[in-house]
Amino acid sequence: MTAAATSLSFQSDDVDVLAGALYAWCAERNIKLRSQQGLSIASIAIDLYHAGHQTQDDLLVALHECELH
Repeated sequence: MTAAATSLSFQSDDVDVLAGALYAWCAERNIKLRSQQGLSIASIAIDLYHAGHQTQDDLLVALHECELH
C-alpha cells in the first residue's frame, strides 16, 4: 500500500462518524444519500473530516456552515 493510499484509508470508527453525520444531514433535508446531492455532501464531509472535524457533531456543524457560504 502506498503512502497516499494509507492516508486515505479509514478505520471503522472514522466510517461511523462520517456515516452518522451524512445520514443526519440527508435526513434533515429528505435527500437520498445515493443521489447526486448526497454524493456531493459525502465528498465535502470527507474533506471536512480530514480538516479536523472528527466527531459526528463537529462534522455536522461544519456541514451546516458550508451551506451558508
